[in-house]
Amino acid sequence: MREIKKLQKDANNILKQTSRTFYIPITLLKSPLNQTVGSAYLCMRAVDEIEDHEELDSEVKQHLLRSTSKLLKQDFDDQAYRQLLKPYKSLLPEVTLRLGDWVRLCPDGIVANVKESTSIMAAGMADWAEKGWNIRDKADLDDYTYYVAGLVGVMLSDIWEWYDGTKTDRELAISYGRGLQAVNVLRNQDEDSERGVNFVPDGWTREDMFRYTEKNLAQADAYMKDINTRTIKLFCRIPLALAKRTVKALKEGRDKISRDEVETIVDDIKNE
Repeated sequence: MREIKKLQKDANNILKQTSRTFYIPITLLKSPLNQTVGSAYLCMRAVDEIEDHEELDSEVKQHLLRSTSKLLKQDFDDQAYRQLLKPYKSLLPEVTLRLGDWVRLCPDGIVANVKESTSIMAAGMADWAEKGWNIRDKADLDDYTYYVAGLVGVMLSDIWEWYDGTKTDRELAISYGRGLQAVNVLRNQDEDSERGVNFVPDGWTREDMFRYTEKNLAQADAYMKDINTRTIKLFCRIPLALAKRTVKALKEGRDKISRDEVETIVDDIKNE
């Protein structure tokens, strides 16, 4: 019990360091939902940090992601996972090195779903690393955003149903995650371009990308109509509201929203 409490404390600290978008809404969830969503998010963040890593080459990323995906399809062998990462241990962040801890923190009734979604995510990320993240058209963009973010929506929907029977539309859940990721694509377009990566389909203007983003965010609104549990609704509304405000800021020529804006949005939603 003492070890689990320490793990939960570690998870909370790492969550705070790694997620500007999800940390606050996770803290608003009731126990055991907060620990469950927190550990599940960290599982996905662990593989995401491999895909995003600036110093690992594509072949290494593919190997690590595909091997991790396989490990997540069975009883997770933390020793084998640590052995896999050993040559890159000095390069990888703590959230990635401790994937086994985050799996251990997930409750028995939902851990299989979290592992499955994270495994699919890791394999999909490996495929996109192999393709050099070359997004040619809308189908490619849909596929990429499904693996890196739509699966977060799927995982969350699994957790809501496990927790209190809340049933949500899976396609809309995917759009929820996809919409948040599309905002990141818009926000990081120049930075991505500088490192030779472009997530905007060939021939698309920035306006096309805004339309794609706003369509998915509208579907995210529809997703939330199935949710009646107050704390779950709060959790989902905060990242969505932040994403919408970020889109507005980008259209105004700003690269992000201010800390004051974030605090105002969170306070307004909490106090409704």
